[in-house]
Amino acid sequence: MANTEAALKEAASIEGAIGAALVDYTSGMALGTIGGGKELDLNMAAAGNTDVVRAKVRTMEMLGLGEEIEDILITLGTQYHLIRLLKGRGNNGLFLYLALDKDRANLAMARHQLKKIENGLEV
Repeated sequence: MANTEAALKEAASIEGAIGAALVDYTSGMALGTIGGGKELDLNMAAAGNTDVVRAKVRTMEMLGLGEEIEDILITLGTQYHLIRLLKGRGNNGLFLYLALDKDRANLAMARHQLKKIENGLEV
């Protein structure tokens, strides 16, 4: 089982990664970040994407959908932003956030790798 730091390093090694964060969406706080910098404030992204996750969870509850969110994709002109909600032991209320450079990333592979990271993560 990987810890937060190891999981974030693995996420940062995904082809095209700009930055990654592990976020508690009950508080909006990043539990850990890697990358980002001038082009992406990961703490601000964590807080903002918390609103996205909360809104989607609330909408699914209102619709009565008995499904769980695997991930949320936000496509920008030059970037992909992936939000992977974590399931399993003690991971409820957490998500992995990954920002990718659209020109260098393979979206399908990035989603696959985030799922693999999720399965090995123990917080």
